[in-house]
Amino acid sequence: MSSSPAGVLHFLHIIQNLKKTKRTGWVDNGIKEPESIADHMHRMGIMAMLIDDPSLNRNKCIKMAIVHDLAEAIVGDITPHAGVSKEDKYNMENGAMRDFQALLGDTDMVREIVSLWQEYEEAQTPEALLVKDLDKFEMIVQALEYERSDKKSLQSFFDSTQGKFKHPAVKAWAEALYAERSNYDNSQ
Repeated sequence: MSSSPAGVLHFLHIIQNLKKTKRTGWVDNGIKEPESIADHMHRMGIMAMLIDDPSLNRNKCIKMAIVHDLAEAIVGDITPHAGVSKEDKYNMENGAMRDFQALLGDTDMVREIVSLWQEYEEAQTPEALLVKDLDKFEMIVQALEYERSDKKSLQSFFDSTQGKFKHPAVKAWAEALYAERSNYDNSQ
């Protein structure tokens, strides 16, 4: 069984919101040209492709990175500062994923998308933990880029991720990013 063409088109029109919706953290910090949710998800997918860890299912990580914020096409980008509890946020996003499933039908492909999203949310598998790391790391890469382009400090983003990375590759990338940031700050 496959999804109906009309259902697929309707789904694609809904997820267009990921391309149009600017990430809330950047908007709240006055970034001039903030990235979209889709921009963030895309770079995370590329980051997952760069992980060289034979203990992980790399393809699963790539797919998970691509779908981890899919529900935000309906519920928007809800940050920890939005006044929404983690439980309410999860329930809203879970409802959005169920709406997608109803729209697209109960196919193997749709079940895989929902399952990957659920696995990411539960953060219990090595793949989900890696993608959680990539989510935070992509944010601070973007923060550094905005510090340069918008000439403003975004220290709170770095503070919120300090010491939180678990995967050795992402830890190494973060250390390189901190060094790059420090060198850049010292050259100004």
